[in-house]
Amino acid sequence: MKSEKSESPYPMIESSASFPNIEENILKKWKKELTFEKSIANRDDANEFVFYDGPPFANGLPHYGHLLTGFVKDIIPRFQTMKGKKVERRFGWDCHGLPAEMESEKELGISGRKQITDYGVNNFNNHCKESVMKFTKVWEGTVERQARWVDFENDYKTMDLDYMESVIWAFKQLWDKNLIYEKDRVMPYSWKAETPLSNFETRLDDAYRERKDTAVTVKFEISSSEIIDKKNKWYLLAWTTTPWTLPSNLACAVGKDIKYTHLSNGKENYILASNNLSKYEKELSEFSPVREFLGKDLINSTYKPLFPYFQNTSNAFRVLSADFVNTDEGTGIVHMAPGFGEDDQNVCEKNDIKLVCPVDEQGNFTKEVSDYEGINVFDANEKIIDKLKNINQLLKKEVYAHNYPHCWRTDQPLIYKSVNSWYVNVSSFKNRMVELNQEINWIPNHIKDGSFGKWLEGARDWSISRNRFWGCPIPVWKSDDPKYPRVDVYGSLDEIENDFGVRPDNLHRPNIDQLTRKNPNDPTGKSKMIRVPEVFDCWFESGSMPFAQVHYPFENKQWFESHFPADFIVEYIG
Repeated sequence: MKSEKSESPYPMIESSASFPNIEENILKKWKKELTFEKSIANRDDANEFVFYDGPPFANGLPHYGHLLTGFVKDIIPRFQTMKGKKVERRFGWDCHGLPAEMESEKELGISGRKQITDYGVNNFNNHCKESVMKFTKVWEGTVERQARWVDFENDYKTMDLDYMESVIWAFKQLWDKNLIYEKDRVMPYSWKAETPLSNFETRLDDAYRERKDTAVTVKFEISSSEIIDKKNKWYLLAWTTTPWTLPSNLACAVGKDIKYTHLSNGKENYILASNNLSKYEKELSEFSPVREFLGKDLINSTYKPLFPYFQNTSNAFRVLSADFVNTDEGTGIVHMAPGFGEDDQNVCEKNDIKLVCPVDEQGNFTKEVSDYEGINVFDANEKIIDKLKNINQLLKKEVYAHNYPHCWRTDQPLIYKSVNSWYVNVSSFKNRMVELNQEINWIPNHIKDGSFGKWLEGARDWSISRNRFWGCPIPVWKSDDPKYPRVDVYGSLDEIENDFGVRPDNLHRPNIDQLTRKNPNDPTGKSKMIRVPEVFDCWFESGSMPFAQVHYPFENKQWFESHFPADFIVEYIG
């Protein structure tokens, strides 16, 4: 008999497998059978595993960092799902802030505050709103191709009215707890973007990079001191890598326990730290050491201003004591311009010296510094150095290579500048954060007490306002007449409607700026309550995601309080 050939129970496969085709077929199968959706729906009675998915900027393409964390954001929730838990995975979009504004400026062919206001804030913000979501489909395609399970249909956006209402609610909560204050403080400033940055934004990838600057050692002529005689001229030697700050100098600082040397050539007398003498062998070759003393002997000595611009400033042009002074670089004597240095500001404030800040939003000198008015500070460096040389107050000029912070959006070097800003008083509760950090299971574990733990220990107050346009508004209204001061802070649409008689359907500028009312504290009825112009730092908004994504506390109150805090968060360490 002729035997029949038996058929194989297994399907035929190609000899050379196409893994992309296999992956795409699996994705089609998941989509057709609603596998992800069912993995949540069929676990309604199961224990939940809470996952917070921080929002990426909506107006840029996904990069390696997004893909890397995306795989982790998928693996852990998928594993917990396999263990029988219900794991909701809601995607979100960070829509506000500098990334969106910079992209719109580029698309519109405009740049800077003036051109934006000329174009119209309403027009500009409308363009931001349209532009900001243009990459969403690319994101969806990339995330889906990763085989990552995530809910795009029920996404959240930081620019949605509900989300923004939760953000202003959070601000009001902090205000009511006396954790918000407004102050002129020195902070990193992007003159190209015309806005301050928070200190942690200078820690982002590639924020610091090597830059060559001109460093100078300057001679400050002493006018009175207990350690000098009246013969010849005496000078303090101070070193700086920012010559452009010298026109704003108001004090010099020494370390009270640092040893300093007095040198003389018979005509001039110099003072600098003993440990730094070797750095100036060439410049001091004709000088001989006379005696040595401690920095505390120099305190309250006075000197003549290098420049005349602020010569009438009260309590200024003195030698002060400062703990931050060291002899690692320079001369052991620090020139202080409190409008351009955080340490300088703190020391000068303690000594009743008010800061001056003669630099505008574009990083140009103002009319207060008449000789350099309208010149960008970096461009003014050489002009200022030439001036010092001409008046015989320049000892040394050198090229100095160092790591220097740059703006993460414009790629231009930052300056440190006094800016009026709204702050969260983080320092008042940072110790509690350090305690709570010990309860978190960090992976890898060394992050807990390493980079993140150390950052928490040194946490500074957080500047949460930006002098920009496209963002959630700081919900503060002030009297426009200082004779009748009043500040109102709003934490909901209801509160705004109660006072202004209008319920906003759009919290963005300029709509919200147009809400004004008579100042209740003004019996003349003339002054008005006007909203402050700043918007929130977009990191404050994205950080509000745990509660703002569900419009808490206005909706989903019970849900949020039963789902907070999260079981799992993953973010790229940068």
